[in-house]
Amino acid sequence: MKLPESFYLNTDVLHVAKSLIGKYLFTSIGGVTTGGYIVETEAYNGIIDRASHSYGNRITPRTKTMFMQGGIAYVYLCYGIHEMFNVVTSVEGQPHAILIRAVQPIEGIEEMLFRRSMAALKPNITQGPGSVARALGISRAINAISLQGDTLWIEDRGLKFSDEEIAAVPRVGVDYAGQDALLPYRFYVKDNPYVSKPNK
Repeated sequence: MKLPESFYLNTDVLHVAKSLIGKYLFTSIGGVTTGGYIVETEAYNGIIDRASHSYGNRITPRTKTMFMQGGIAYVYLCYGIHEMFNVVTSVEGQPHAILIRAVQPIEGIEEMLFRRSMAALKPNITQGPGSVARALGISRAINAISLQGDTLWIEDRGLKFSDEEIAAVPRVGVDYAGQDALLPYRFYVKDNPYVSKPNK
């Protein structure tokens, strides 16, 4: 069952980021469905978070998607190379976003291998946000798309992880954010092989 719109409107971005662990992310592109369950996320807490693109109420052609009502995709290009998929959450005007950093694949694996130019299934197929987007065919072409549609969506299939099974640690690659770089806004399933490094 697709997550209802109300799930994304929660104003507690940390709660939503942790709640997305174990949810199933799918795409249907070119008639092929690919996906798996989310094992790693990072929360970005809007205008007060120095690591966020929207810090200081920064509205640009890229960040305007973050200021829309929750329940849509925010896809941007990182380092001019990697597409990155984020879930926009909270209410309109409060630019919360959650980066999907890793997924354990379960469906459409042959297509994922093709997209990733890989001959055999290995954890790095969907390990890290750039790999997730490429394997699932997510690009800026579907930026701002609704997660209630049939191109990109998230389901609850009843998979649960206990608090003890989920780590809460600082985010990756946000040293520029000063003290905010130390905030425990990254969540992942402990010892899952698909989690990006470091995962200890």
